Amino acid sequence: MSKAAFDTIKPRRRSDQVTLGQVAKAAGVSPMTVSRALNHPDKVSDRTRQSVLDSVERLGYVPNRVAGSLASSRSSLVAVIVPSLSNSVFVEVIKGLQETLEGEGYQLLLGNTDYDLDREYQLVRTFMGWSCSALVMAGLRHSEASHTLLTNASHPIMEIMELGPSLDLNVGLDHVAAGRCMARHLLERGYRRIVYVGARLGDDYRAFMRYQGHREVLECAGLEAPLVELETLGSLEAGALGLARVSREYPAAQAIHFANDDLGAGALLAANRQGLRVPEDIAIAGFNGLAFGQHITPRLTTIVSPRETMGRLAGQALIRRLAGQHVHRKRHDVGFTLQPGEST
Repeated sequence: MSKAAFDTIKPRRRSDQVTLGQVAKAAGVSPMTVSRALNHPDKVSDRTRQSVLDSVERLGYVPNRVAGSLASSRSSLVAVIVPSLSNSVFVEVIKGLQETLEGEGYQLLLGNTDYDLDREYQLVRTFMGWSCSALVMAGLRHSEASHTLLTNASHPIMEIMELGPSLDLNVGLDHVAAGRCMARHLLERGYRRIVYVGARLGDDYRAFMRYQGHREVLECAGLEAPLVELETLGSLEAGALGLARVSREYPAAQAIHFANDDLGAGALLAANRQGLRVPEDIAIAGFNGLAFGQHITPRLTTIVSPRETMGRLAGQALIRRLAGQHVHRKRHDVGFTLQPGEST
């Protein structure tokens, strides 16, 4: 990694870890009662337990699960929390992290949120309780409770997949810019009636960020930017449904900009089955640059995100921080590449 990748700073200073005694004082009970409420909730009243839990969440307290003499030392574990372990995008990022960190003696603990911020909070609490050396989070958006825990953490926090104001270290790409890039490509190819199709955009908010960039370019060109939102996250089947909805709701559409390659490939294969010519009858584009998109006919136009590179850079920054060295940060933009195929 080049020294220009991050702006050089000293390791961040954290506030002291919240203690059990502080939780007890905030809840108006004894430390022993806090311990009972957390470890044996059936031995305290519902009112007391709720008061303790409210104080735990408000203060960002995490009980240390590492026993005895290990409690004061850092483990060789690095926790990685992603929204999906079945999505190859996150698997490839994890691969880059694993290869980099394992070479320095670290092991990964994996957590899957299923795009649920409450589940993310529970995973953060669990992993921090095991004194992981560092925590890697997919994304910059967290619940207020998670944000409190992460802000109070004494170890490095790495947020990946996107760029923006971060808690600590940040490696990702500009999704709004990626949306603009594909929209410009479609306009340059002569398409004017373009529909964006995504799935569960409230959960997959990075896909919505790409739509924002897409919409910006089309509106600047004086064009409408219709959006179709599917209920099922990216899959080949969902892509076929997306094509059907566009055909039904926007029959004059010339091109479809899909939020990811799974949707785009599913739509392309469905178009082939239906006898639709791609791109003559309908042009199709995706995002991510997954390998299978280049092995279907016609090849899928997409934007390639350097996923393994993202994982490696994140791992390298964590290794430097954990070694007590100055880390070059605030953030690193891994960029993206437009990969034109015959589908547009």
